[in-house]
Amino acid sequence: MSSARSLENFRELVRIPTISRIDVDATEWASFDRFVEVLQRLYPAVHATLSREIVRGYTMLFRWAGKSSEDSTVLMAHYDVVAATDYGWEHGPFDADVTGDGDEAVIWGRGTLDDKGSLVAILEAVEAQLATGQLPANDIYLLFGHDEETEGTGAAAVVQLLTERGVRPALVLDEGGAIVEGFLPGVAPALAAVGVSEKGTSVLRLVVDQLGGHASTPPKLSATARLARAIVRLNRKPFPASLNAPTLQLLSTVGYHATGIYRFLFRTTWLTKPLLVAAFTRLSDESNAMTRTTQAVTMLDAGQAANALAERATATVNIRVAVGSSMAKAITHVRRAIGDPEVRIEVLSPGEPMGVSPTSGSAWEIVRATIEGNYPGVIVTPYVQNGATDSRAFRDISSGIYRFTPFEVSEEERGALHARNERLHVATWLRAIDFYRALVARL
Repeated sequence: MSSARSLENFRELVRIPTISRIDVDATEWASFDRFVEVLQRLYPAVHATLSREIVRGYTMLFRWAGKSSEDSTVLMAHYDVVAATDYGWEHGPFDADVTGDGDEAVIWGRGTLDDKGSLVAILEAVEAQLATGQLPANDIYLLFGHDEETEGTGAAAVVQLLTERGVRPALVLDEGGAIVEGFLPGVAPALAAVGVSEKGTSVLRLVVDQLGGHASTPPKLSATARLARAIVRLNRKPFPASLNAPTLQLLSTVGYHATGIYRFLFRTTWLTKPLLVAAFTRLSDESNAMTRTTQAVTMLDAGQAANALAERATATVNIRVAVGSSMAKAITHVRRAIGDPEVRIEVLSPGEPMGVSPTSGSAWEIVRATIEGNYPGVIVTPYVQNGATDSRAFRDISSGIYRFTPFEVSEEERGALHARNERLHVATWLRAIDFYRALVARL
C-alpha cells in the first residue's frame, strides 16, 4: 500500500470522533460502530485472514493463527479518545488536516498520538505483511480497546477470555514510551524509552459536608473554603521522592553515552543517587513525576446557587502511585497532608502499580532488536510509565509486558497529549509502520 493511501486511511479514521466518556449513556456509540465498519473496508486482508471477535460491544480482538500457539504475542492499541472542542486548536480536532510538505508534513487531530496513530500503523503493517504470504511462527493477537481512556473494561474482558482459553502471551506490547531527544542533560543520542512498568492509577474524592445557608451570612470556614484549604495543603506536601530500580537502570544505560560530569553521575548511582533525586525533581514536570507518587486535583464541584452557601463541596484527585509504593501509603499521605477530619476521603477507583517486566529474555530482545534495527543509533532503555495503559489487564497472565510507541516526538508534541493541538509528523508515523512490519516479521 502506498504511503499516500496509508495516510488517507489514517485521516479517515481520525475524523471519526470516538470519544469515550465515564458516563456511558452520554457516549455517542454510533461513532464507534462507524469506526469498526470503516476498518473492515480499509483493511480487507486483515479481516479476511485473521479471525475477529467483538468484546463488550466494541473492543476488537483479532487472532492471526501461527504455526504454534505456544509463545503468542499481543499487539495493543485503543481507538477511543478524550473529548475535544474546537477552542484553541489551530486545526479542528477531528478535521485530520495535514500541513507542510516532506519531512515537515504534520497531521493534526485528536488521537494522532493517543492512540489511533499506533492502531492504524499496526493495521497497515499487518495488511502489508499478509500480502507477502507470511505465516507467523506463533499466534499474533491484535487487541484494540474501546474504553482505555475511561475504565478499560474492554481489555479486561479480553484478558478474561484469553485466560479461560489458556493463552498466556509471551509478549504484550502496548502504547507507552517514545523516541525522545534531549530528555537528559549530557546525553546526545535519542532515547527509545520502553515502559517496563507503570504507575498505579487511582481516583480519590475529597468531600466536605456542612450546613449551608444564605451567602450574606457566611461562616468563618465554609464548605468551599475548607475544601480549598485542603487542596492547598495537599499541594504543598508532595509525596516523597526517590529513584526506583527501572529508573536507576535507565540512568546506568544512558551513562555509557553521557559526556562530562553526567557520565560519572549516571554511572555511579550508588553514590550520586541523592543528587540525582534532587535534580530530577527540578528538571521538568515529567522527570519530577518519575521520582514519586503524584496527585492532581482534576475536578471541583460545589453549590447550587450564586447566593447560597454550598452544603457539599467535592474535589476529584487523580493519584499515580509510584512503583515501590502502594495505594494504602498514598491515602495515608493524603490524609496527613490535609490534616482535617472534616474532609472525608473516598476511594472511587483504587489502582496499585504494576510489576516490573524483565530487561532480558526473548520478549525484551525482540522489542530491543526491532527498535535498534529500525532506528539506528538510539539508546534502548527501560523506564516506568507515568500514565496508565490497557496492558495493565495482562498483569496476571504475562510477565513480558512492554509499553512503547514507535514515534519520534518532541517535548512540545508530548505536551499535546490530552490537550489542544495534538499532532504527529507524517514521516514519523510512516516509520512506525515500518517498525511494526519488522516486529511482525520476527514473530
